Amino acid sequence: MDNEHLDVTKAVAIVENIKEIIDANKEFLTKLDSAIGDADHGINMSRGFTKALEKVRNNQYNDIGAVFKDVAMTLMSTVGGAAGPLYGTFFMRASMKLAGLKEADLTLLAQAFREGLQGVVALGKAQLGDKTMVDALTPAIEALEAAAKQGLPLKEGLKRALDMAEKGMKDTIPLVARKGRASYLGERSAGHQDPGATSSYLILKAICEALGV
Repeated sequence: MDNEHLDVTKAVAIVENIKEIIDANKEFLTKLDSAIGDADHGINMSRGFTKALEKVRNNQYNDIGAVFKDVAMTLMSTVGGAAGPLYGTFFMRASMKLAGLKEADLTLLAQAFREGLQGVVALGKAQLGDKTMVDALTPAIEALEAAAKQGLPLKEGLKRALDMAEKGMKDTIPLVARKGRASYLGERSAGHQDPGATSSYLILKAICEALGV
């Protein structure tokens, strides 16, 4: 398979990479969450992706969508708090766009991620600037879409998306949370990086690494 497409093997590698990067940052995510949340985001995400990887490794797949559907179902059933339903919805909606496909180019990947984001927004009702995972995902996906429209290579599109996700993540620091547990703190939520935006950035970073970015 060429470097311009995601295939089933790379999809499985993405799940492996996400599990590794979440485990490596488990304490950091929990520390961020302890400041403005329930202090369990890292623990919950680690548990979810550990189970997701077990599920994926125990199955044989013929299409990319089926890999991400299994990830989605596992996250929904194993991750506590809001993260399970939100990330589960992201991967489920993305999997529907990729169902039956053995490979996907940058355009399809951007479309799948857009579907995932729309699912997250519909479920969580968060908008850009609310200090949530949406603040990292939105600029990242916009960058992917722009790169696809320009006909850029897959790796370049992903690199641009990752850069924007990092910026979006850091931009949550001064924001006052308007959604989730952090919103209960009001003005006191400002000055802290959002854990959901951080895990979204880490997941995108894992995707990039799996695809050789």
